[in-house]
Amino acid sequence: MDLNDSTSLAELMDRYQSTETGFGVPKDGWRICLAHEFKEKRKPFQAKDVSVSNIMKHVALGVRYLKWWYKKTQVEKKAPFIDMFRAVPLRQIYGAPLGGIGGGTITRGWKGEFCRWQLNPGMYHYKTVIADQFTVCLRKGGQTVYQQVLSTERPHTLQGWNWGFCGEYAFYHALYPRAWTVYQLPGQNVTLTCRQVSPVIPHDYKDSSLPVAVFVWDIENKNDYALDVSIMFTMVNGSGQKDDKSGGHWNEPFHLEKESETVSGVLLHHCTTVNPYTLCMAARKQSDREISHQTAFSPEGTCSALWSDLINDGRLDSPAGSSPPTQKGERVAAALAVGCPVPAHGHNSIEFSLAWDMPKMTFGSREKEHIRRYTRYYGTNGDAGPTLSHYALTHYKDWEKSIEEWQRPVLEDSSLPSWYKSAIFNELYFVADGGTVWVEIPEDCDISGGLRSEEGGLPAQPPIVKEYGRFAYLEGQEYRMYNTYDVHFYASFALIMLWPKLALSLQYDLAGSVVQQDPTPRTNLMTGQCTAVKTRNVVPHDIGDPDDEPWLRVNAYLIHDTADWKDLNLKFVLQVYRDYHLTQDSQYLQDMWPICQAVMETEMKFDKDGDGLIENSGYADQTYDGWPVTGPSAYCGGLWIASVCVMCKMAQILKNDSVYERYHSILERGSAAFDKLLWNGKYYNYDSSGQSLSNSVMSDQCAGHWFLRASGLGNDEFQAFPKEKIRSALKSVFDLNVMSFGKGQLGAVNGMRPEGVPDHSSVQSDEVWVGVVYGLAATMIHEGMLEEGLHTAEGCYRTVWERAGMAFQTPEAYCEKGIYRSLAYMRPLSIWAMQLALDNRPKLAKDTDAPQTSLATESDNELIKKNCH
Repeated sequence: MDLNDSTSLAELMDRYQSTETGFGVPKDGWRICLAHEFKEKRKPFQAKDVSVSNIMKHVALGVRYLKWWYKKTQVEKKAPFIDMFRAVPLRQIYGAPLGGIGGGTITRGWKGEFCRWQLNPGMYHYKTVIADQFTVCLRKGGQTVYQQVLSTERPHTLQGWNWGFCGEYAFYHALYPRAWTVYQLPGQNVTLTCRQVSPVIPHDYKDSSLPVAVFVWDIENKNDYALDVSIMFTMVNGSGQKDDKSGGHWNEPFHLEKESETVSGVLLHHCTTVNPYTLCMAARKQSDREISHQTAFSPEGTCSALWSDLINDGRLDSPAGSSPPTQKGERVAAALAVGCPVPAHGHNSIEFSLAWDMPKMTFGSREKEHIRRYTRYYGTNGDAGPTLSHYALTHYKDWEKSIEEWQRPVLEDSSLPSWYKSAIFNELYFVADGGTVWVEIPEDCDISGGLRSEEGGLPAQPPIVKEYGRFAYLEGQEYRMYNTYDVHFYASFALIMLWPKLALSLQYDLAGSVVQQDPTPRTNLMTGQCTAVKTRNVVPHDIGDPDDEPWLRVNAYLIHDTADWKDLNLKFVLQVYRDYHLTQDSQYLQDMWPICQAVMETEMKFDKDGDGLIENSGYADQTYDGWPVTGPSAYCGGLWIASVCVMCKMAQILKNDSVYERYHSILERGSAAFDKLLWNGKYYNYDSSGQSLSNSVMSDQCAGHWFLRASGLGNDEFQAFPKEKIRSALKSVFDLNVMSFGKGQLGAVNGMRPEGVPDHSSVQSDEVWVGVVYGLAATMIHEGMLEEGLHTAEGCYRTVWERAGMAFQTPEAYCEKGIYRSLAYMRPLSIWAMQLALDNRPKLAKDTDAPQTSLATESDNELIKKNCH
C-alpha cells in the first residue's frame, strides 16, 4: 500500500508498537485497523442449535416459556428478562464505552460510531446515530484545503458531507478506560490522534460516578508550512430511538466561567415524559483556540449548509439564543467546532467533553424515583451539564495520571504477556457498561428486611450503604437481571479489588434481602410447579429486573425455583469471608455473621443422609442451570466444603467456640465423603450418581478451592482439599478440557469426557464460559501452574477479541464452532481473580520472562500489520 508522502501504516504500527511516546498510544492494549473485517461470523444460540435429545427433554419448558413470553410482550408490553426469540445479533463494531460508573453509558465504536446507548437504567438499544461524528477541516493561508468526516461510513443521509474516510489510514487502540484513534490524513502529512478518557478510577467514589467523557485531539503537522485546524463535533438531540421525534426537544448554547477557567458549548435538552436528560457538548477556552457552534440543525437530508459553514472559514456561525422546541416527527442536532493553529513540524491539541445529565430516574414500573450517585456533587435539578463539563475539561489530566499509576504495575510487569495486559483492563468495561446503576439510598429506606440487629439482622441503613450508596449491575445486556448472585460470585473480584466499598454495599443489600420473603406464588418455567417468589433465609438469585422495580421485587428469574439451588447460599458465605480477608473490615464481618449462619442452616437440609456433604436434586439446581446434576457433586460439593471451612475460620475470628466445633465436625465428615464419593484417582467426578456421564471432567470442579486460595487460606487449612489432588484435577482439566478441545486454542470447555470428546449431554456442558475460564486460570496460578493458567485464559481472549470480533461485548458462552450466547456478560470480570493470584505470586516469579504458549505463534505487531492490510 502506497501512502504517498505519508508514513506507511506498517511503519506507523512499528513506531507505536515499540514506544509509548509519539502520539501517546501505549504499546499494550487491543488494537485494530479501521479497515479490518472479521472473517469469523458467529450467530446467537437458538433453539435449532439444540440436539434432538435435549429438545425432547425441554418441550414442556418451551411451551411454558412461549406462553409467558406472549403475555409479557403482547399483554403487559414489557421486555422479557431473557428474550429467546429476539437475541441481540453480533455486531463487530464496539469500542470502549464512555462515562463513569452508574450514570449510564454511551458506546463509541472502534470506527468512531456512537452506536450503543444505556441512558435509561439497565435498558439498551443498539442504534448507530450517523450524525454523531467528528469532522476535521484543514486550512492553509486562509483557504480550506481538506475537510473530511472522520468516519468510514457512506450513509444514505447527510449527502452534503464528505464521507468514506479510508480505514486503511487509521487504527483504534483501547486500554480501558481510555482509547485512542489515530488517523493519517491521506496526502496531507497530518496525523490526528483522538484520545478518549472516562473517569473510571479505582478507589475513587466521586469522579468515578460522573456521566462524562473527554476527547483530546492531538494534531501533528509534518509539513513545512503552518496550518489552521478545526475539529467539529456534531450530536443529535437523542439516541436514535423513536422519542427523538416525539417533539418538545430543544438546544441552547452556554458559557461558564469558573475558577479562572471558561468552557463553552451546547446543551441538548431531551424532554421525554419519563427519564428526561440533557446532553452537553463543551470545549475549554484557551488563548489560541477559537470555539464556535451551531445551536440547531436538522440531521435529515443533505445538511449542506452546516458543511459549507465550516468549510467557508473553519468556524461555525454561533447564533445566540435557544432553538425552538421540535415539532412531532422532527429531530434536531447541534454542532461545536474548535480551531487552533498548528506550526510547521509542530503540534497542538483540541479538547471536547460530552456529558449527560439524568439526575433522577425511574425503572420500568415507574413506582419509585431514584437519585443517581453523582448528584451528591452536582445536584438534582437537571442543570449540571455545564459544571460537569467544566470539571471534566479541567480535571481529566488528573484522571489520566491516576489511571496510569493504577495500570503501570501490570503494564510494566515483564512476566505478563501482552494479551493479558489488554484483557485485564479492557474486560473491566462491564463495571460501567453493565446496565450499571449507582444511586443514593433514600432516608426512609430500610434494607434490613425488618429484622433488627439484635434479632440477627442488619441496621436499617448500614453506614457503608448510607455513605457509598446502592450499586447494581446486570447479569448481562441480554440477561437483564440485577446483581445475579451466582454469576456475581465470579465477577465480584473486580469490585472487591478496585471499588471495595461498592462490593460491600452490594453485600449488605443482598444480606438484607436474605431475611425477607415474598410468598406470592408463581409458576416456574422449568418444572411447571408453583412456588413462592422469595423464601426466607435464602439468598435471592437476583435483585430484580430494570423493566420492573429492582430491590423492591427480587428474583426476576423464574425458570427455576432458586430457593432449591445449592450454590447461592454458599457463594454468599464464601464472598463474605473473601471480602473480609481483603478489606479487614471487622464491622462487616460481624454484621454478616448472623446472615451466614442463617443461610448455612437453610443449606443443611440438602444433606439428606447426614454425612456432612450436600446433594444435588437431579435438576440443574445451580449456576449451570441447563446441566442437570444428581447427588453429591464436584461443583456444589466443593463449594459446600469451602463454605464450611470459612465458617470455621470466621467462628475462630469471632471467638465463637460452639459454632467452630459444630462446623469443624461437619468439615471432617464432609471432606471424607467428598473424597470417597467423587475422587476417581485423577480428578473429581461431575457427580456421584453413577450414571453414564457422571465421570465427566468439569472445568469448574475446583471452584470452592479457588475461593479458599483467593481468601488467603492454604491448601491444608482445615484439611479441606489435599494439594496433590487439586493439582491432579487441574492437570486433568488442562489436558482434556483445554488442550483436547479446539486444538487448545479456545479456553476450557465446561464438560469433557475422559476419552477426550466434549460432554454433549446438555445445552451448557459443551460450551466455553469465559468467566469460568478466567476463574480456572486464577486457580491454576494459585497452584503454581502459571504457564497453564495463562494459556487457558489466552484461548478465550484470542477467540473473543481477535477472532470473533466481540470486543467490549464479551459473551457468557460460545461453542467450538459458530455459536455464542448472551453478549456483554458479567462473569468475565472474574479475570481480576487472575490478577489477585498473580499479585500473590512469590516475588521471584514476577522477575522471570513471560512464558511462551502455543497460541503465541505470531507477535502482536505481525497480527496488527495483517489486520491493517
